[in-house]
Amino acid sequence: MRKVGTPLYFSALAAVLFASFSFPASAKELKMSDVKTKFAANLVLWYGGKKVPVLEKIEKAHADGFDAIEFWGYRKVDVPAVAAKCKELDMKVIQFSAWGKSLTSGKNIDEFEEGIKDALQAAEVLGVKKMTVVGHSWAEGLSKEDQVANYTAALKRVAPLCEEAGVMIIIEPFNPVNHGHNLLNGSQLAVEICREVNSPMIKINWDFYHMQLTEGALITYLERGIDQVGYLQLADTPGRHQPGTGELNYKAILKAAYDLGYRGYVGVECRPKGTEKEAIQQLLENAY
Repeated sequence: MRKVGTPLYFSALAAVLFASFSFPASAKELKMSDVKTKFAANLVLWYGGKKVPVLEKIEKAHADGFDAIEFWGYRKVDVPAVAAKCKELDMKVIQFSAWGKSLTSGKNIDEFEEGIKDALQAAEVLGVKKMTVVGHSWAEGLSKEDQVANYTAALKRVAPLCEEAGVMIIIEPFNPVNHGHNLLNGSQLAVEICREVNSPMIKINWDFYHMQLTEGALITYLERGIDQVGYLQLADTPGRHQPGTGELNYKAILKAAYDLGYRGYVGVECRPKGTEKEAIQQLLENAY
C-alpha cells in the first residue's frame, strides 16, 4: 500500500534544505563605500551610448552610486551644462579627452598647443585636473625614433601651460590587437617618454585593458612605472566588459595599485555586460 504522508514529508524536508543553502535573495548589495578603490563612470560606454543625453547619463551614474565621471571628447558636450549638472549632484568630472589627432609626424605641434589652450579653458569650467591626450597614430615614412622625438617635443611644448594651470595631461597608450597601428602600445615607451619630458603635469593614463593586450604582467609593469602613473582605467579581457567577466584578477591588481600609493579614481572604461546595476555589483565584487 502507498504511504500518503511520505512524499509530503520529503517535499517539506527538501524545501527546508534548499532554503538553508540558497542565499541570493538575501545577499548583500555592495556599495561604492564598501571598497577602497574609487571609481569614475565612463559616460561614453555606460548608460545607453549616444542615444542617451549626457546630462541624463550623469543622473543615472549618480543614482547608481558613482560620485565621479569621465568622458571622451569635450567638444561633443555642452561644457557649462555638464559643469552645472555635476555641481547640482555633487559629482566630479575626473578627466576628459583633450586631443586625438596624431602628433607623430611633427607637423602640427602649433595646432596642438592651441588645442591644449582651448582644452584647459574647458577644464577650468569643469573643475577637471586631468585630461587625456592620445595622438600617436603611426606616421608612415618616418622611423620610430623620429616619431618618438616628435611626440616628445609636442608634450614638452605644452608642459609649461599645464604646469601653470595645474592640469595634468595623461597620455594613453593603446594595444596592437584591436586599436590599429600606433606608436604607443603598453607602458614601456610611454614611461620613457614621460621621464624624458620630466614634468609633474605630463603622466600616463594607465589603462589595464590595453596593457594586458600588449604586455601582460600587469602588476610587474605597474611597479616599474608607478612614478609616471597619472590615472588608471580598467576593463576585463576579452570583451572589454567589467571585472569578473574575463581573465584578469582585478582584486589583486587594484590592491597592488593601492599598496603602491595610488589614491586617485579608476576610470570604469568598460562596456557593461548585463544591466548597469549588475555590472556595478560585479565590479565591486572584484574590486579592492
